[in-house]
Amino acid sequence: MQDKTGKSLTKDELIKKGMRRIESVILEFEVFLLHCVGQVPSHHFRRFFYRLAGIKIGSGSTIHTGMRLYDPKNIAIGNDSIVGEGAVLDGRDSLAIGDHVAVASDVMMYNAEHNIHHEHFASDEGITRGPIIIDDYVFIGPRVIILPGVRIGKGAVVAAGAVVTKDIVPFAIVGGVPAKVIGERKNHDLHYHLGRARWFR
Repeated sequence: MQDKTGKSLTKDELIKKGMRRIESVILEFEVFLLHCVGQVPSHHFRRFFYRLAGIKIGSGSTIHTGMRLYDPKNIAIGNDSIVGEGAVLDGRDSLAIGDHVAVASDVMMYNAEHNIHHEHFASDEGITRGPIIIDDYVFIGPRVIILPGVRIGKGAVVAAGAVVTKDIVPFAIVGGVPAKVIGERKNHDLHYHLGRARWFR
């Protein structure tokens, strides 16, 4: 028996490969159910099932409707943070969102991507992973894309449509593709609370 790259597999390797495939299918079904949960217009309902699936969600934090994800178990969200409609949260590696973080609609956070130079581009071997860390009081504008291995420092602001490919220092304002520093947040003494989310979002 051979895998899709033509490598011969031992009996033990074949069993391990089969078990990984079964685990993958179970995860895909779980993620499908969570996508369905994400359409229900009740924050309490969604939070209950997201936490049940392994997402750590702090006090007062909310994920709005339409969230898409790849693996829930590596996602952690701090206190008083809001994730907007249609966000993509990738848990294939660690994704940590701090306290008082405002994530606008349609933001995509990917901590795994294909290595275009790898000979087995489409296999697990051809995937590059890296954690994403979003520190406290960060604001991420609509349709931002954040790529693997990035840390966004405390109080930073990411302008709408930016593609973040490298770390952002605290209180920087960044924008563009790829994102570059375009300013600095004037207030460095942040103490605000984002407060209650809209009921039916």
